[in-house]
Amino acid sequence: MDSHVVVFRADASLEMGTGHVMRCLTLANALKALGRECHFICREHPGHLIEYVLQQGHRVHPLAYVSGADTDDDLAHASWLGTTQAQDATLCAPLLASLQPHWLVVDHYALDTRWEQKLKSYYHKLLVIDDLADRPHQCDVLLDQTLGRDSLDYRPWVPANCTLLCGAHYALLRPEFAALRPYSLERRRSAGLRHILISMGGVDKNNATGQILAALATAELPADYVITVVMGATAPWLEAVQQQATNMPVTTLVRSGVSDMAQLMADSDLAIGAAGATSWERCCLGLPALMAVLADNQMTAAAELEKQEAVITFGIDPGSISGLGAIISRLAAEPSRQTRMSEHARLIADGQGTYRVVNLLLHNQRRDCT
Repeated sequence: MDSHVVVFRADASLEMGTGHVMRCLTLANALKALGRECHFICREHPGHLIEYVLQQGHRVHPLAYVSGADTDDDLAHASWLGTTQAQDATLCAPLLASLQPHWLVVDHYALDTRWEQKLKSYYHKLLVIDDLADRPHQCDVLLDQTLGRDSLDYRPWVPANCTLLCGAHYALLRPEFAALRPYSLERRRSAGLRHILISMGGVDKNNATGQILAALATAELPADYVITVVMGATAPWLEAVQQQATNMPVTTLVRSGVSDMAQLMADSDLAIGAAGATSWERCCLGLPALMAVLADNQMTAAAELEKQEAVITFGIDPGSISGLGAIISRLAAEPSRQTRMSEHARLIADGQGTYRVVNLLLHNQRRDCT
């Protein structure tokens, strides 16, 4: 096996979003900076990020997408693979055989021990990134960056000697978040609320962004408020949201494919976002947030974040969304609550999770941590 080669198996699509590939990219970029050669195996689903991965300087081995192909039916997210696990493994086998990676990293809800076992002879060690704890894995290390996740949740699903990295302590954040953390935390010492950041995920296929803007359009926001909306370049509602922004009563900017998300968060006073991977980015920067749960797998993290008073959750339904303006007004009138939310958030993730994971992968340390 080549100790300098790392292969990632992850997909993005309009259905599953961009988070799996993006967190793998964070890890790959950190490994590349330390001299590792990173390869991605990605299926060409509608909404894939293959070009973006290439732009980051990694090699990509695309797998063809065939609409209506057969899939396994015994996993909750089986349809996300676009084929069966056996067929996917058959396509991956010659690629892995030629690359002989020291580490194979898998971040995919539709893959489990069956796929992993079929390819066992082609890699030295396996890292699985997950946040469901709902299927078996034959891995050396498992990472779940969900706040409040207990390693005991995975013990029935992994070998006894598997190293479990559980909790937001291991959140895979890009280095700019740790770099901007001191600046972001310092500016929150004088609480205020003027700049609102809306980011509902890279795809937002159900247009939660548009629903939120519609609610804020009728809210009594001060005229000097500024709203920045961030969307993925492949988001299907991007043009509609851009048009909607032009009719907002306060200055509303729409940005897509941003490369300075950490700076945008650091310069914002309040975020309205989904309970996905960006939760840990917001926490690292101490950014108070109104959070919506857009998928079942986000419920655990959202509940724990609200329990720790780092966020205020709301539902994606007309009744809940219509109350966003009132929530913002109450926060603006109670700056001490903004400060408390920021202080609680910053204790959850410190921006060093990627370093901790890379250190373990490269030095073969073993430990279970929650």
